[in-house]
Amino acid sequence: MSAGAIGKKAYSLINGIANYAVLMTILLLVAFTVYALWDSNQLHHAADKSNYAIYKPTAENQGASFKELQAANPEVFAWLSVYGTNIDYPVAQGQDNMKYVNINAEGQFSMSGAIFLNCFNSRDFSDFNSILYGHHMANRVMFGKIEYFDDGEVFFSHRYGNLYYDGADHGLEFFAFIHADAYDSTVFSPNVQGGERQAYLDGIIARAEHIRDIGVTVDDRIILLSTCSSCSTNGRDILIGRITSEVFEEVSDSPAPGSWPGQAVTGGRHGYVEAAPVWLLFPAILLFVRLISYISSSNRMGRHTYGQKRRWGYVWDSQG
Repeated sequence: MSAGAIGKKAYSLINGIANYAVLMTILLLVAFTVYALWDSNQLHHAADKSNYAIYKPTAENQGASFKELQAANPEVFAWLSVYGTNIDYPVAQGQDNMKYVNINAEGQFSMSGAIFLNCFNSRDFSDFNSILYGHHMANRVMFGKIEYFDDGEVFFSHRYGNLYYDGADHGLEFFAFIHADAYDSTVFSPNVQGGERQAYLDGIIARAEHIRDIGVTVDDRIILLSTCSSCSTNGRDILIGRITSEVFEEVSDSPAPGSWPGQAVTGGRHGYVEAAPVWLLFPAILLFVRLISYISSSNRMGRHTYGQKRRWGYVWDSQG
């Protein structure tokens, strides 16, 4: 076999291996992107409020369906609704503040977790301040919409909610939205006692991004809805309301669907729960198409190059 033929075979082999390696890399990237998109969709679907709608206590079912959920998971004890948003979920409480980060209200493992009450708060919401946590997720599920209350229009047009516990509905009247650090004990201290309550309330009012004067006093019971913030690593967005015996009608002057400001950032109570962005699929497809084009042109160039080498080799030999 001539040196030219050996060189051609070696070149073809190396070129084929290189093309195969690049092709496999692109295919793996495409496969990973498709899987990530599918997994993200599954994650958000699992967290959608529609999955729990059958359990929601209403006047018609007198809480019968809610009792079915409690039978499956006795740690579920309440139901939270924020009017004009997708926040409409059962509330659980574990023995610590970690369990329901990755366990849903049905007691099953889920990265979307559940809305849960601080383990040091009373389930009858008799404490001065009760703290609820939920993941900050895309598609505005779980507590994903709380960040939007940083917008004044959203805050002032979403005044009310509902909290069902002890077999009865109770009203929620929201009066403040704040940012805080996750380790700020001046905020994340459940069941503040006696003389400390006024200082706690004054601190909330002083740092509020938005405030609505509804006459909250230390004799009231307030509730904090806390989730991750996109502003900082340990930041938290917190919507704060007063629990009342008056039940408010579910009405809202909320913006039309799709007109909420900004775009939700995925995240969770203890770090971020990332969702793969759809746009990742497009560069992967583009790279795949470019790769096929490159392989095709490379093969054509290879044939042309070796044809030239053979001709040059023949001429050189004949002249020697």
